[in-house]
Amino acid sequence: MGGYHKLEIYRLSHSLALKVHKLSLTLPKFEMYEEGSQIRRSSKSVSSNIVEGFALRKYKNEYLHYLYRSYGSSEETLEHLRYLFETESFDDESQYESLAKEYRKLNAMIFNFIMSVERSFETPAFLADLEDLKPDA
Repeated sequence: MGGYHKLEIYRLSHSLALKVHKLSLTLPKFEMYEEGSQIRRSSKSVSSNIVEGFALRKYKNEYLHYLYRSYGSSEETLEHLRYLFETESFDDESQYESLAKEYRKLNAMIFNFIMSVERSFETPAFLADLEDLKPDA
């Protein structure tokens, strides 16, 4: 596989979303549709925004927009994890600590990736060449 699958931030965010999804299905019934639903959406939004941004990477500002949204969703997921743990709806401390650590690592990776794009963005050559294929208006 190529494209966004090569990005470590994508692979880690996708893997974490699968873990969070599985965890959310073990929550007490009253949390299943409240925090459970929220954390599933925010965790899946991280990788989804990376994918959408990657598809629009020809345009620096669009790419950055989706990367920042991904970063925000990752921070949001960490906040939902915290709520679930502090309200004791999710009480496996070692699993909580492990997931929180992985999300903090992911947040740092996404932030560093954003800084890298901001510093050294270049439209991929094959995408820039697409402009030459547009019919004259």
